[in-house]
Amino acid sequence: MPKTRFSVLVLSLFVLASFDTVCGQPPVNSVQNLTPPPPVRREFRAAWIATVENIDWPSEPGLSTRQQQQELLEMFDRAVQLRLNAVILQVRPAADALYASPYEPWSEYLTGKMGRAPNPYYDPLEFAVNEAHRRGLELHAWFNPYRARHPSARSVPSRDHISVTHPELVKRYGSNLWMDPGEPAVREHTIRVVLDVVKRYDIDGVHIDDYFYPYKEKDRRGNTIDFPDATSWRRYKKSGGPLSKDDWRRANVDSLIHQVYVGIKASKPWVKFGISPFGVWRPGYPPATEGRFDSYAELYGDSRKWVLNGWADYFTPQLYWPIDRPDLSYPVLLQWWVEQNAKGRHIWPGNYVDKVTGTPSGWLAEEILNQIALTRAQSGATGNVYFSMRTLMGNGDNLPQKLMSGPYASKTLVPASPWLDSVPPLSPIVRVGSDAVTLANTISLQPQGTEPTWLWLVRTRVGNDWTADVVPGLQRFYMLPRLAGGAYADAVSVSAVDRSGNESAPVIMALPQAAPR
Repeated sequence: MPKTRFSVLVLSLFVLASFDTVCGQPPVNSVQNLTPPPPVRREFRAAWIATVENIDWPSEPGLSTRQQQQELLEMFDRAVQLRLNAVILQVRPAADALYASPYEPWSEYLTGKMGRAPNPYYDPLEFAVNEAHRRGLELHAWFNPYRARHPSARSVPSRDHISVTHPELVKRYGSNLWMDPGEPAVREHTIRVVLDVVKRYDIDGVHIDDYFYPYKEKDRRGNTIDFPDATSWRRYKKSGGPLSKDDWRRANVDSLIHQVYVGIKASKPWVKFGISPFGVWRPGYPPATEGRFDSYAELYGDSRKWVLNGWADYFTPQLYWPIDRPDLSYPVLLQWWVEQNAKGRHIWPGNYVDKVTGTPSGWLAEEILNQIALTRAQSGATGNVYFSMRTLMGNGDNLPQKLMSGPYASKTLVPASPWLDSVPPLSPIVRVGSDAVTLANTISLQPQGTEPTWLWLVRTRVGNDWTADVVPGLQRFYMLPRLAGGAYADAVSVSAVDRSGNESAPVIMALPQAAPR
């Protein structure tokens, strides 16, 4: 439903919908000298949860349903504790599914055997979406578009796996099975799989990583193996195709990326599409960048084109190198990616927290803290994504504590995506009361209009200092905490936030002060 536009509320005209008597004090009937709080920092803070090879979750295949759910809830709770606002959960590691798919078999990384459903039965993606949203976290579903079997696989492919049902579409490449991107049927299948999830699950984003054509493998003699797509290539040339083989391969990937983006927007425009390409588009871009790996020429992913054309809502180049490495410098690469962003999409670089061990062979936590600071200092970059959740569940060099006491000391909102939706929601109806036992102020939260509220931004004031909290939009009741030193807030500001990050005009109210006991 379209949203109704509205004028910014004039503070002098605020009306208290209700104000319970507190400790014998009469209701407050007017608002004096209330100024809006300062805006909160907008920043995407996310972590990847990888399921391939059981990197992050589940910790091993074949765990009970209860164990799987408990592990995932612990990760979500840690994300909330770290004041992240999103998780990126891998749901399709190798033409399989960690959800109830009508097109692909259950993943062996979940149950230990491809095609075997959880027992007792549950749908992990449905569970993950519900639990993430209960905590105010965005849930992005992460797909690998072409991989059909990972070297870590142990079980026999099930009879409904694409390597069995359509072996002509799947090629053995080194230690992997890979769907041929040159086959139109492969592209159609992947798009069907992705859009099925978009339509059936209340996800907040679709995410694709850096695996397009596979990373090059070598034979026993050390020679590079060419990807075995001769059949689809010959068919293309016989049809009169004008492109060189390398350009044709890139065009195949381009077509998938663009069609996924268009398909998502046709189905649910608010669902974000994100891509995390290799951190260097090509050696020499930017000029100081060196290195022998060329993702444009070897993975056939023209990620710079996708950024220039705005074929995704956010881009997460995997900048997995330290700040002081001159040939692959984090800030130099980040600036280059931002400079390519002609359509003004989100740039949320990926950071390699797995390197943080506090040992001589790894990084200190300060490397990540400094990378966050550099991201914030780079105009056009508005967040970070961490690989991977297992490291954040641990305590390497006290990284979690340093995040919570440093850059992530307070909660924040995901940056808005105005190209998806630029109309703010209506301001909520807020009523103030008091808890009969603690005498603390409480507020009830009621949305206006037909659009569901995704989050509430609740800001409280003591003197001249404002403190922000972000709570799930399903919540209808909020107890204003007693602050440091025993002080009670003297004012509250409440805004509604929609799925695209638009914030309503705030409702700002003076609060009664509890009488001394």
